[in-house]
Amino acid sequence: MGDQLVIGAAVLVGAAVALTLIFARFARTESWLATVTPLASIIGSGFLICGPLLAREFGAMAAPAMIALLLLAFVVGSIIRFNIAHAEPVLAEISSYHPLAWTARIGQGVLAAAYAVSVAYYLKLLAMFCLRAIDSHSVLLANGIVSAIIAVLGVLAFTGGLRWVERVADASVSLKLGLIAGMLVALGIDWGRTGGAELIPAAQVNGHSALLLLGLLITVQGFETSRYMGESYDRETRIRTMRNAQLISSVIYILFLVLLTPRLGQAADTEGVAGVLDVMESVTPFLGAFVMAAAVTSQLSAAVADSIGSTGLSIELSHQRLNTATGFLMAGALALVVTWTTDALEVIAIASRAFALFYAFQCAIAIWVARREGKAGPVRQGFVAIIGILCIVAVAAGAPAEG
Repeated sequence: MGDQLVIGAAVLVGAAVALTLIFARFARTESWLATVTPLASIIGSGFLICGPLLAREFGAMAAPAMIALLLLAFVVGSIIRFNIAHAEPVLAEISSYHPLAWTARIGQGVLAAAYAVSVAYYLKLLAMFCLRAIDSHSVLLANGIVSAIIAVLGVLAFTGGLRWVERVADASVSLKLGLIAGMLVALGIDWGRTGGAELIPAAQVNGHSALLLLGLLITVQGFETSRYMGESYDRETRIRTMRNAQLISSVIYILFLVLLTPRLGQAADTEGVAGVLDVMESVTPFLGAFVMAAAVTSQLSAAVADSIGSTGLSIELSHQRLNTATGFLMAGALALVVTWTTDALEVIAIASRAFALFYAFQCAIAIWVARREGKAGPVRQGFVAIIGILCIVAVAAGAPAEG
């Protein structure tokens, strides 16, 4: 009877959340559509791997560690929001040979490479999950699935601009959030019926765990996509919806880690997506299907979101010479090259460092603009410099979080 209660509650809540996000009036507003893209990228595969990783590295301190990571990400996001408001106008006015313009272009080049890797990585994971259903491990078939998805998204971009592509992200995010809501309800009921009696590992924090936490920055990465959606949304909308996306994702991550507390010992003995699958199936076997579906929708929505960010980045790098369709085509072509010439599961560590390096460039730009425009005092500039140094440490020494 207990399992039936868990299953019923998970299905009902999951369906209610998904249907609300798909059919509610607010789901068709510009504000929600602008929120979906960064939200989709933030809640990618990281949602599935953070639990086991943090449980193993931090024990009972897993939830506080997650909060610390989210605070760091939110601060980095606030720096990018500052750049949307104040650096974008400056970059539009200065000469392309100005040192600040070169700094921005180098950072964008780093981000373009990271996006290409991450899109290929997300879609390859999606293909692998799909192939598990037929017990296949064919790399050729997986690459074919990735290519087909990129081709379909390219057609949508050419026929309807980013709006159609955003609809794909919107639908997959709605389903993903419904599945996550169901998983959270199931974990909450499980905690209530077991009384949290599972053995919780001892709290631990050391140098390696701190470096791994910096490496985990990629698992909450994605908010920067708002910076490159200027073709579709004004600055105020992008700033507001980027903040909303980070707040929504933070609530989800924290709830998941807190509700996972009674099973941290079990989670610590597992790894990756399969680890979350084992934990959820121990609550009730049916929840394994929730994890599999959440994994597939997470990869699709994150890949679409990063493709949108890459498109906006291509348009900005071309000084508006490219339009949305051609920008998306270039982003897709780059992802295809990565898909067919590399093993994205191995090079994702490079993408992790590339994102951190891009954030460091954003910190440098923010400091320069703040000094030139008088938008922030020495204390705030010093704080941004410290965040930039942390990002550089993540580039140099952050332990790989994915792959």
